[in-house]
Amino acid sequence: MAAREKKSPLTNLVAGGTAGFMEALICHPLDTIKVRMQLAKNAPRNAAGGNLSFLGVGMRIVQKESPLALYKGLGAVTAGIVPKMAIRFTTFQFYKDLMVDKNGTPWKLNNLWAGLFAGITEAVLVVTPMDVVKIRLQAQRHSMTDPLDVPKYRNAAHCVFTVVREEGVGALYRGVALTSLRQATNQAANFPTYHFLKGQLLKIQDVKELPGYQAAVIGCISGAMGPLVNNPIDIVKTRIQKTPNPEGLSGWARFTDVNSQILKNEGWRAFYKGVTPRVLRVAPGQAVTFAVYERVSSWLDRNSDTFKLTAAAK
Repeated sequence: MAAREKKSPLTNLVAGGTAGFMEALICHPLDTIKVRMQLAKNAPRNAAGGNLSFLGVGMRIVQKESPLALYKGLGAVTAGIVPKMAIRFTTFQFYKDLMVDKNGTPWKLNNLWAGLFAGITEAVLVVTPMDVVKIRLQAQRHSMTDPLDVPKYRNAAHCVFTVVREEGVGALYRGVALTSLRQATNQAANFPTYHFLKGQLLKIQDVKELPGYQAAVIGCISGAMGPLVNNPIDIVKTRIQKTPNPEGLSGWARFTDVNSQILKNEGWRAFYKGVTPRVLRVAPGQAVTFAVYERVSSWLDRNSDTFKLTAAAK
């Protein structure tokens, strides 16, 4: 079977951005539920006194704040999703191309290292400020159907303005080290798993392109790997980004303080709060992302000559 051509940066931009946009629209409510569960000091309780499941938390949000509340922070996500996915897929290919010997033979584990560095890059350039804004919006417990229930942050742009005015530009990068670690471990698990499974399926079936449902299935599997490993990192990151830092603590001091407070007040199990909705958010998200990315990038590849001819005619 002939090797497939590398994707161009433009293909990564268009296909990755389209995939990310679809993923955000479909999966954002699960992310809102995950954030609420992670921010709760004590596990949410139902009327009988038992712990609420992630579906129960979602129903409570809908009942008290309206169904639209599940999409709090979506503006911040969609505003950053195109550059995020463009950076992810483009830099993954860039780092992967660097990891070859003088004969052009790929390094061992190059998918893992390329995914790790791509995760760090996207975290620094896009994900950290996007996460800060998204979490601030999602943490607001107000009804979006009551015009008198005025939240502190009205939308993503207003949140950015308010945070910068009250806390400085640096507040948008609160938790950047932890976000980088989370994204790095996510992509270091995500890309190698996906490409390994994809390679096996292509080889077994002797085809050049996977059907959309197969790309979605292996995307779902690969997407579940990161959250299962790095949920404690995500918990601490979420707590740090949600609140200002009036004490002026250093990043390391803030990290140790949040860790000690969680252990002291909530116990070690608190580091796995929201892991179920996080897996249920990230895994389907990656299924959508890879399925859409593969379909759009294949369409762009098939029609690249048409685009070139059209551009030349103009």
